[in-house]
Amino acid sequence: MNTTALSTQNLIYAAGLYEKLKNTMPKSRTDLKNYLRVFARLNIPDKKICPEHNSPADYLWHCYTELTEPGAKATGDCIVWAPRGGGKTLIAAAATLLDCIFKPGCKVRILAGSETQAQRMYDYLLTLLHNGFEGFLAAPVRRNRCAFLNGSDVEVLTQSHASVRGSHINKLRCDEVELFDPQVLEAAKFVTKSTDKITGAMESLSTMHQPFGIMHDLVNSASVSNIPVFKWCIWEVIENCPPERSCSRCPLNSDCQGKARKAEGFLKIDDCIAQMRRSSRSAFESEMLCLRPSLENVVFAEFYPDIHIAPVNYDSSLPLYRTIDFGFVNPFVCLWIQIDPNGIIRIIDEYVKSRQTIDVHTEEIKNRTPYNEENVIATFCDPAGAGVNDVTGTSPIFSLRQAGVKIRYKRSPILQGVELIRRALRTGDGQSRLVINPRCGRLIEAMQCYHYPPSHSTSSGQAGFADELPLKDGIYDHPIDALRYFFVNYNCSSAAKKRRY
Repeated sequence: MNTTALSTQNLIYAAGLYEKLKNTMPKSRTDLKNYLRVFARLNIPDKKICPEHNSPADYLWHCYTELTEPGAKATGDCIVWAPRGGGKTLIAAAATLLDCIFKPGCKVRILAGSETQAQRMYDYLLTLLHNGFEGFLAAPVRRNRCAFLNGSDVEVLTQSHASVRGSHINKLRCDEVELFDPQVLEAAKFVTKSTDKITGAMESLSTMHQPFGIMHDLVNSASVSNIPVFKWCIWEVIENCPPERSCSRCPLNSDCQGKARKAEGFLKIDDCIAQMRRSSRSAFESEMLCLRPSLENVVFAEFYPDIHIAPVNYDSSLPLYRTIDFGFVNPFVCLWIQIDPNGIIRIIDEYVKSRQTIDVHTEEIKNRTPYNEENVIATFCDPAGAGVNDVTGTSPIFSLRQAGVKIRYKRSPILQGVELIRRALRTGDGQSRLVINPRCGRLIEAMQCYHYPPSHSTSSGQAGFADELPLKDGIYDHPIDALRYFFVNYNCSSAAKKRRY
């Protein structure tokens, strides 16, 4: 056999081996990374830089593990909290490719906060397919759908009830879930199903833009639902910083502190510097560092958990107050508050409950130990509680007074109370005069999430004073209202009203 024929034979053998390996399912995490690097030309960062974070490869491995460990997981659901440009959409596309190649009959749907974003994940998938995976396809790809020879398929859904409710599939990948219509998201929660060999999964991916948004709620409830959260920031995906770069001269240094020296990602350092310079500090912290959501639309941006949350408990030597916001469908809220000799306002406990009558609430707040009625100097409340109910012929305030509660109220603008709370959070000299016990979870959440409406125009289309009013969303406004009533009544120089009906 001559040299040319031998070389041709070797090439044919190598090509056959290459195709065989492409059809061979990776068995380990290392095999998976090597498979994507060789066949999809994709290098997934797999180094955790921040101790409390994950690597992007952790998310991919979570999606993939049921391929090698059937029945190991009851659910494949997960949440991905990652920075802008952090690779979450591309990695989700890679997970989709793996699902369709190695999971016969797998039905994957892509749903995003906008059609453009959904198309972006699908385009990433097509790019990966065109790296040599065309042989797995059953037909030419369409604009929003592709099908595989093994019965798997992928389709892009629109952000609508009709599109979502008509689907019953195995995998749903929700990209930029922060931008979803909440009702569409609720409908999407019911479309996945498992088979004997495929675990149904809903994956929610996004940057956390707002402390009162969808992503915030998903992350906060993840532990209760036993859904894993995969979180990474700029340092898990930034390129390795070479020795010739000076840390002391780098604009990223105050945040980086040498982290980029250990990184193995793909984001260009100079691009990250440019993004930091053109954005606000708040936006950079939320969009790139994933420290906390942006506070730009939050009412109490001065609230910091490290400063304003501490285990303050009842002190019998200090005066005790209560403050109430009435509600039935919306929650009834009662806060217990004390003030120490230094003027520090200590919120020591809360009671939040919906769909109970005023007599049930009265019994609870009067007898909660150790805040017995005889120890309470005054109870402040919502002035609307003086309104007489057409059915009962009485009012919540009248009922409380009949039960012996010393109740007071004063009408005031919302912004007056908001400003008084702000002043307590941080005075002009930078000091704080307010601390909340960790047991007051609903109030703490409200302090972080109470926000202005997203639109800064009135219904007439003209900017106006109404834009300055926080949003009454029925969730976060009620604990804040109760706190407002305390400040307005306690700080008011004129006598609060004590009318009888």
